[in-house]
Amino acid sequence: MNANRLAVTFSLMAALAIGVSGCAGPSDQSSTSSTDGATAPAESTSSASPTDEAAAAGDDAAEAAAAGSYVDFNDDIVASTAGTKVLFFHASWCPKCRALEKEINAGPIPAGLTIIKVDYDKSTALRQRYGVTLQTTIVYVDDDGSELSKKVLTDDPSLDALVNAAP
Repeated sequence: MNANRLAVTFSLMAALAIGVSGCAGPSDQSSTSSTDGATAPAESTSSASPTDEAAAAGDDAAEAAAAGSYVDFNDDIVASTAGTKVLFFHASWCPKCRALEKEINAGPIPAGLTIIKVDYDKSTALRQRYGVTLQTTIVYVDDDGSELSKKVLTDDPSLDALVNAAP
């Protein structure tokens, strides 16, 4: 599909989504839960010596741990992630979700915060677990996945609103 046709398709989808009560969209309770794989970091291609690479890898790991991140949901992500965790129930067809995701990607994400992107349409079990009925819902969770707080960000789909909703 060429870029112009794709842009027109997305514009039509956005107009339809806005016309149907903001972001409230399909809620297929019959579908099964699925998980998305986490985004893997790109491999580094460096001509540095192994000693230099090991030192740089240690620095990169420390920097990654300190910096905030935006990752796709998988079954182990909550338990294996340190720091503050927030689930972002995202639908690709939702203009509010896309606006929030654009801000997240523009960053900066605060240090120690991991935003976990959950596919709203496919993850019905997670939606039911946390009582999520609208996309653009964020749920702060602890290390065990227990809900700490929840907020729908349709009125203000911004990174600031997400950060300010922290418990």
